[in-house]
Amino acid sequence: MAEIIRFHKYQGAGNDFILIDNRTTLFDETNNVLIKKLCDRRFGIGADGLMLLQDNKNFDFEMKYFNADGKQGSMCGNGGRCIVAFARDLGIIKHNAAFLAVDGPHEATIQDNQVDLGMIEVHQIQRDGQAYVLNTGSPHYVQLADQLDKTDMRAQGMAIRNNETYRLHGINVNLVQPQGDGYFLRTYERGVEDETLACGTGATAAAIAMALHTNQAGEIKIPIRVLGGQLYISFYREGQSFTNVRLIGPATLVFQGEI
Repeated sequence: MAEIIRFHKYQGAGNDFILIDNRTTLFDETNNVLIKKLCDRRFGIGADGLMLLQDNKNFDFEMKYFNADGKQGSMCGNGGRCIVAFARDLGIIKHNAAFLAVDGPHEATIQDNQVDLGMIEVHQIQRDGQAYVLNTGSPHYVQLADQLDKTDMRAQGMAIRNNETYRLHGINVNLVQPQGDGYFLRTYERGVEDETLACGTGATAAAIAMALHTNQAGEIKIPIRVLGGQLYISFYREGQSFTNVRLIGPATLVFQGEI
């Protein structure tokens, strides 16, 4: 008889994930075919990715993230916020979390559905023509755009992600446009191979790139509107170094079930 596995579906600004409490190691993380099927929006539960919450003796928990293509992915910022909410709902944490992800340790605080997540520091930003290229836990390409609401993001993102420079390892493509006191952002994600409603590491990369572009320094907080809602990025900039990087936004339980 097949094992029954309970799952929870969370979303952070429209970036949606399947979460599984795998402290019993019941779920086979090497089954990439199953992970891809579960993330399929027509034949499965449907999600941008799947996360396993696992035991770690040095942290509250460990986060293992898999893209919708079934392969283990790099850091996912909105996923990190969602797994903190999941850990709170499981009773593992209350308002503070320290967990391990693929890019190293992270800490976070949660109040109601708002999660304030610490991200990795950024000390290196490259240029590709007019675009900024940087790693915020995942690699990102950030470029200013006009009339972003009318852009065919899937086509543009796919073309950049699969060009000669990025084809082998892939890159997440972000187009950003000034809006009010912040920016409007659209992101094409590798691994999902499509536009998503939000991308936490992408919002972080866009905010850092725009601070560099506009020559802001010191303590900075930038609102980033994505298709799925509102995120805020804060950090301290000195020269080419961005420290105390925070990703702030909602994380909400959608539904739960069994597979």
